[in-house]
Amino acid sequence: MKLWMVVVLTLSFGNVLGQTTGQTLTLTLDRALEIALADNPTIKVAEDDIQLKKVADREAWQNLLPEASIGGTWQHTIQAAQMKLDTMTFKMGRDKTNTVAGVLTVSLPLFAPTVYGMMAISKTDIQLAVEKSRASKQDLVNQVTKAFYSLMLAQDSYGVMQDSYKLAEDNFKVVNAKFEHGAVSEYDKISAEVQMRSVKPNVIAAANALRLAQLQLKVLMGVTAEVELKIDDNLADHETDLFVNQLTDIREGLANNSALRQLDLNRMLLKKGLKVSKLAFAPTLGAQFTYQYQSLYNNSWNVFDYSWAGSSSLIFNLSIPLYKASNFTAIKTARIQLRQLDQTRIDTERKLNTQAETYRSNMASSSEQVASNKENIVQARKAVEIATKRYDVGAGTVLELNSSQVSLTQAQLVYCQSIYDYLSAKADLEQVLGRDR
Repeated sequence: MKLWMVVVLTLSFGNVLGQTTGQTLTLTLDRALEIALADNPTIKVAEDDIQLKKVADREAWQNLLPEASIGGTWQHTIQAAQMKLDTMTFKMGRDKTNTVAGVLTVSLPLFAPTVYGMMAISKTDIQLAVEKSRASKQDLVNQVTKAFYSLMLAQDSYGVMQDSYKLAEDNFKVVNAKFEHGAVSEYDKISAEVQMRSVKPNVIAAANALRLAQLQLKVLMGVTAEVELKIDDNLADHETDLFVNQLTDIREGLANNSALRQLDLNRMLLKKGLKVSKLAFAPTLGAQFTYQYQSLYNNSWNVFDYSWAGSSSLIFNLSIPLYKASNFTAIKTARIQLRQLDQTRIDTERKLNTQAETYRSNMASSSEQVASNKENIVQARKAVEIATKRYDVGAGTVLELNSSQVSLTQAQLVYCQSIYDYLSAKADLEQVLGRDR
């Protein structure tokens, strides 16, 4: 039994080490987005901002609730004031006495137009905070999506360069073997070796680009640098989806664009703010109940010997503003801001439409390039086969063979780049159109 427990603990400890050191995380796009959105500080800040706006909304309507306060005074009269009327003198109190009073005050606004206006503003403010949170999420989704595609491009390009190097290496081995048997000249051997060595720096550069793409995606996902990322996908798998999306493209407008929505909500806020400024000219009505418990003109300091009496009153307060210069200034400012916002929205909508058309044009161009580049790969592979056979039978030169291999590598890289360009433009278009994932 003890031996069995030791084995179990050893295996468990080994699993923990395997998870914390040298861990490889295999990703799909959905998985990468799920991890990025789960614990992102920007998203959390946006969510907290929504909570703050909700608290402000509660604070707005709480201004309509009654307010209660308790206060008290203790007054010691050293010498009471006197009032003289002709030849008569009246004493306003008693000298060297104590007057104590406790007051309970309850006030309630009965008609407060400004408060009603602020409540309406707080509702719209919550909607604006929600829309800003949505915009933050869309921006993060766009960044992670493009970083994922960049990593996929780097991974596929690295694979292409590795295959190119292996092809050049195999070609060099064949040429070198023929040179040792005297079947080819030393020039062919040198040319094949130069071709092989010239591919090596490109392999190193592709590996470095792969590491940088991984690092960029790790930062966006909030993953530590020790974790190794692996993409369970490749660009060629998206070729079919590329043409399907092109055939089913729907020309949707900018109704869901977050920037325009925020401008519309800001316009609503300005209109409601203008209304609140106008409500500053409206009268306000409030009620106040006061209860006072007091004892007057006591000669001693012992409050327990005082004679106490209570009194109460109900007061209605009506305030009608007649003139306040700042109210007129606030109304004028709000109207100017509304005009500015309307012009800003027109300009923003024009730019967004231009961006959307640009992304659609890039997608269409990339689609055409993908079809052409795929055919180039087929022809380039055939050219490599022909050049190899020609060289084997002595009808071709090593330069033809090298040139065909370079053409194949370029065709494969351009093919991957064209699919990446389409996917990148599609991600940007989805953000402009305001599509949620």
